[in-house]
Amino acid sequence: MKWSILVLSALLTLSIAAQEERPNILFAFADDWGRYASAYGQLEPGGPNDLVSTPNFDRIAKEGVLFRNAFVTAPSCTPCRSSLLSGQYFWRTGQGAILQGAKWDSKIPSFPLLLEKAGYHIGYTAKVWTPGTPRDAPYGGKKNSYHRQGTKFSQFSQQVEQAPSITEGKERQYNAVRGNFADFMADRKDGEPFCYWFGPTNCHRKWIQGSGKRHWNIDPDGLKGKVPPFLPDVPVVREDFADYLGEVQAFDAMLGVLIEELESRGELENTLIVVSGDHGVPGMPQGKCNLYDFGVAVSLAIRLPKAANGGRLVEDFVNLIDVAPTLLDIANEKPLDVMSGRSLMPLLTADKSGTIDVTRDHVIVGRERHVAKARAGQLPYPQRAIRTKDYLYIRNFKPERWPMGSGPGMGAPAGPMPPYEKLRENTFVAFGDLDGSPTKAWLITHREDPGMDRFFKIAFGQRPAEELYDLRKDPHQMTNVAGESTYAGTKTALSKRLMVTLRNSGDPRVNGDGTTYEKPPFAGDTP
Repeated sequence: MKWSILVLSALLTLSIAAQEERPNILFAFADDWGRYASAYGQLEPGGPNDLVSTPNFDRIAKEGVLFRNAFVTAPSCTPCRSSLLSGQYFWRTGQGAILQGAKWDSKIPSFPLLLEKAGYHIGYTAKVWTPGTPRDAPYGGKKNSYHRQGTKFSQFSQQVEQAPSITEGKERQYNAVRGNFADFMADRKDGEPFCYWFGPTNCHRKWIQGSGKRHWNIDPDGLKGKVPPFLPDVPVVREDFADYLGEVQAFDAMLGVLIEELESRGELENTLIVVSGDHGVPGMPQGKCNLYDFGVAVSLAIRLPKAANGGRLVEDFVNLIDVAPTLLDIANEKPLDVMSGRSLMPLLTADKSGTIDVTRDHVIVGRERHVAKARAGQLPYPQRAIRTKDYLYIRNFKPERWPMGSGPGMGAPAGPMPPYEKLRENTFVAFGDLDGSPTKAWLITHREDPGMDRFFKIAFGQRPAEELYDLRKDPHQMTNVAGESTYAGTKTALSKRLMVTLRNSGDPRVNGDGTTYEKPPFAGDTP
């Protein structure tokens, strides 16, 4: 009897110790934030990252692991987030992956709910998409929403512009970030590990024109010769990019507030911090809604508790579907077999930089429907791609459609293009899968200027069934070599590798008749 009591006591002690060792989790996830941070500028100078300053992200990278080849599964917020939360490719999440009509299947697991079931205190501030009814009650209920101090920081430049001074405007937003987190922590029980999601949308358009320079001292002229070559290097585009980088810096400053809070509460050394974004730059060609790097490559830095094994640069290809199994893994919960992603813990706990796992030599990405109004009948623009170190191969399943949606004479009745102001302010007046922006408006209204037709076609023109880019010669993916005989073997091998993954993962675009995504959401389908 005494022996049984001793064994039971020992097991209870071990169980309590295991619970105490489970780390907290801070997940900072910015809307529309691609691979833009000063930590990346140090790796690849000569581009827009030369001008951006992100000391807080850089700190996480320095004390943790910076991922050089991190990608999202889809360059659109809802499918990306459905993948992120479930740890599965977006085509496995049904209508949970459809923007403007999303409906989550409760049978699909979601890491926040799994963590809650495992004893974590969970909560979020600002944008997230995960199981819950109604649509504005993510995490399964409003009890997990922490917005009492407001979320005006998601219109960061607008709020700063309206304040008596830039300094005061920024402080108001930082105080809201701090206050919402404090409310979350106040609801935490003693000894309870927490998982907090911070999801501001300020990097999503719209933002105030000229705010990059006024609020953050980012001079648009400093971008001369540094904008990607698929964008015209003109003042309007440079200012637009500078304003975007300003919003990136605003996100970084808000991240700094949360890190300060963790430090002041003595929680930093027992907190896993993950920082990333859901896709590339909005309102610019090849960015959001595209499978080029400008659309699917994202920033990713992860800091382990106690800054263990930090200061490393990992070259392995990782997909954000790897986040869910990673967070379950570090919480001492077994990742689910249904998850497409793999835990990043072996990469985070390694003792070297560079390539850690040679099998992580590629990622698979894809796209279906983004904006419902982009094409008649709410038709998608279906794409899948495989990205390796040296190549990007894209399969466009419906090349007769217009990739950014229809416009006058391009998938829609011929007629005059909308004027500049409408194109800048209203995404839906033409080519609805490219957000309204000064860059979009300038490209369209200057398409007949000398030399501008090339940029217009890159942005809005139709694309062939297959695209192949040799990244060793063409890092910006501007010259399609799919039709060149010297690349025939490479194209065949990459196509086969892509299609095997799609079939094995149950992608309805290639399994069956491929019509699943052709019907508008809720047209009789069940999730």
